[in-house]
Amino acid sequence: MSNEMGIRGYNYVEFYTGSAKMWAYWFAKALSLKQTAYLGPETGVKDKVSYYFTKNNIKFIVTSAIRPTNYEVKSFVEKHGDGVKRWALEVDNVKHAYETAIKNGAIPSRMPKKYEDEFGFVEEAAIKLYDDAEIVFMNKDNYKGVFKPGFREPIMKINIETEDTGLMQVDHIVGNVRENEMDMWATYLNKSLGLETFLEFGPGDISTKYSALLSKVVRSKDKKVRNPINEPYEGVKKSQIEEYIDEYLGSGIQHVAITTDDILKTIAAMRKNGLEFLTNPPDTYYEMLKEKGWNITESIDELKRLGILCDLEGEGYLLQLFTKPVSDRPTFFFEIIQRCKGSEGFGQGNFQALFESIERDQVLRGNFDKN
Repeated sequence: MSNEMGIRGYNYVEFYTGSAKMWAYWFAKALSLKQTAYLGPETGVKDKVSYYFTKNNIKFIVTSAIRPTNYEVKSFVEKHGDGVKRWALEVDNVKHAYETAIKNGAIPSRMPKKYEDEFGFVEEAAIKLYDDAEIVFMNKDNYKGVFKPGFREPIMKINIETEDTGLMQVDHIVGNVRENEMDMWATYLNKSLGLETFLEFGPGDISTKYSALLSKVVRSKDKKVRNPINEPYEGVKKSQIEEYIDEYLGSGIQHVAITTDDILKTIAAMRKNGLEFLTNPPDTYYEMLKEKGWNITESIDELKRLGILCDLEGEGYLLQLFTKPVSDRPTFFFEIIQRCKGSEGFGQGNFQALFESIERDQVLRGNFDKN
């Protein structure tokens, strides 16, 4: 079905923020992304600014309103705080992808439209996702500019001394939704985009002694698009999903996972760049990792030094680490992931250590109790 939709994979992820310029400096410094293009008053757009960042196959846009008349950006940030507004799928034919999605039950957001300038044209359309998010269908085969119409080469590029992080591309995008919404959204994505449910985690699969959640992973058959969806499940304390929904004020995109080919170098560089990660698991985690005798290439002592988690996945294994929330509200964060020897999972064996680390941060924020 995904081939019938003509989906090629992820294109860009766009963030709506209170200050795009501040986020732009953060992207440049913490993630060592390159500012490739800019949209704003200097390019003829008066009510917002957007900075376009790239690195290898990563494409991020960070946007903020500069006039109160831009209600779309302003209202999103006022309600949700800084976060992901939309993610784009590159497709063979925008009109076909959009019409197929709508026929299969997708909620329309923006009809197909052609955007043109002297460098050619880009076509886009969008469908709704979660509360205020979008999925964009995009094709820029006929465009030769830096990104798409309205964007130009930066007038003043952000030049910051930073360690190269070696980040490669978006691996998956995770949504947090309200109780009893997970099945609905999994069905929505499967029908609209021709995806399939790859993994399901039911009651007791993802939990600590205090909190729990349910999760489904939907993906394209070619594995280019992966979208886990989480919902709260009853526990003694408030789960990380409940905290997200309370702070974000609704369902939305919790995190974006980015791949690397050398997570040891990547995490070391990101730590030098000042990025904060979740608290390291206890020493016993790595002692048990050594006792398991898994055939992994990386030094377990180095994984321990950097706080990186490891999980066996079929014939391969997975290395991963999660940042702390990157904005003021405890909502959106990044995951750094390395898939080794064909690993396709999401680190189920790490859930206990990961969620206990998140719970420690929830306690510090005063957001762990139910009331």
